[in-house]
Amino acid sequence: MARKKFSPIDVVLSVICVVFTIEAAAPASAMGNVQFFWRILLIVTFLVPYGLVVVELGTTYDSDGGLYDWVREGLGDAWAARCSWYYWVNFPMWMASLACLFPSIMNSLWGIELSMPVRILIELAFVWGVTALAFSPVSDAEWIMNGGAVIKVFITAVVAGAGIWFAATNGFANDLAFETFLPNLASADSLTYLSVILFNFMGFEVVATFTSSMENPQRDIPKAIVVGGIVIAAIYILCGIGIGAAVPVEELSLDSGIVDAVIAMLGASHPLTLAVGVVFLVTLFANMTSWSFGINSVASYAARHGNMLAPWGILSKKTGMPNGSAVMTAVVASVVLCLQLVLPAEVTENIFWVLFSTNVVFLLLSYLPMFPAFWQLRKHDDRPRVFRAPFEGGLLAVVLVIPAVELVLSIVATIVPLNGTADELAKLPMLFATIGLVALGEVVRVVSKRGRGEDYRGVRACGPSDGWAGDLSA
Repeated sequence: MARKKFSPIDVVLSVICVVFTIEAAAPASAMGNVQFFWRILLIVTFLVPYGLVVVELGTTYDSDGGLYDWVREGLGDAWAARCSWYYWVNFPMWMASLACLFPSIMNSLWGIELSMPVRILIELAFVWGVTALAFSPVSDAEWIMNGGAVIKVFITAVVAGAGIWFAATNGFANDLAFETFLPNLASADSLTYLSVILFNFMGFEVVATFTSSMENPQRDIPKAIVVGGIVIAAIYILCGIGIGAAVPVEELSLDSGIVDAVIAMLGASHPLTLAVGVVFLVTLFANMTSWSFGINSVASYAARHGNMLAPWGILSKKTGMPNGSAVMTAVVASVVLCLQLVLPAEVTENIFWVLFSTNVVFLLLSYLPMFPAFWQLRKHDDRPRVFRAPFEGGLLAVVLVIPAVELVLSIVATIVPLNGTADELAKLPMLFATIGLVALGEVVRVVSKRGRGEDYRGVRACGPSDGWAGDLSA
């Protein structure tokens, strides 16, 4: 039986579900009012060029490999292997960080204090629940993404509406002086969470991995990215206003902050507070499930090229889903969560941010090679473009360099101590973890390519006539 195809509205809703990461609203709000300056600046200098690049690549190179395919075609196997590793390794860290939200939200809503073993059992249930959902074909799981998008819009409406009401009756919880909206580049607090703003915009390329499940990807992808991008930008700003209205920055919790804001505005027993808390937890399942389709497909593709280890390439004989990658993700996330039993208390107290920021860094790292790959594809692959980003020559170079520089600077601000204070030195575990995982990725890259033969070196080496890899299922 033929699988049901995504309709245009399904594609738009999938963009909202994938890209709008509700759990990132609180860390972004921890920047204070300056988040709005950075959001507006990065919408212009990052989101717009990034979105246009993804639209051109997604409609020109129609395959399920998405970001990995584009980097491999433009820069060759070596950088594609790095990209696939960074792209995949972010996911178990992200899944583990979201699992840690469940006990925190339960505590905020119902005052339930859980022992560490019980917390870990709840977190493991989340990880393996998401993994079970990830075994389903994407076209049979559109209800997950549609439902996730609707829930996120509902949460935003409550947070923003309650925030406006609360501010009108009680005043804003934070200082609204003009200078608080401007960045202080000498302050670490103004920069540390900058990567979260960029992270808020990531994920449009995941939709490109759904091309085989779309009715008309050449039409639906550009429309979904434009409409979805506008909606998502508005949602993030509204969430920031709602949280900032109720919770002083210095009291904001990075994990349960959005629920804490609703509690501060409406009270813990208010029906809307309970509804937001419950659906917030539900939407974490939807978010992880929707991302799992894209990330596991990329890792599976890479393994079949000899750019990831063989277990990641195992496909379900029944559904064709990349179950090998899904299981490896769950195993790594489970191991990371169990480490809480032996980690120092000062680390476990901030475990959400430690895991979440590490995931953010690796997701941003995976996007870095996309911009030079796009440059190479524009120069050396003359195939017709269904959609062509409106940049040429020197302007194209500037438009590609600026987002890449922003990625690098935000990564540095996230994991490198910017001064000698205790808060900044607390970044060192994340810095060491990043260095270690990057080094491990190089080992994986070298081991994975054994037996593959020659490296594919991209369109610059092969020329336009034989550059595109086409069917990457082999």
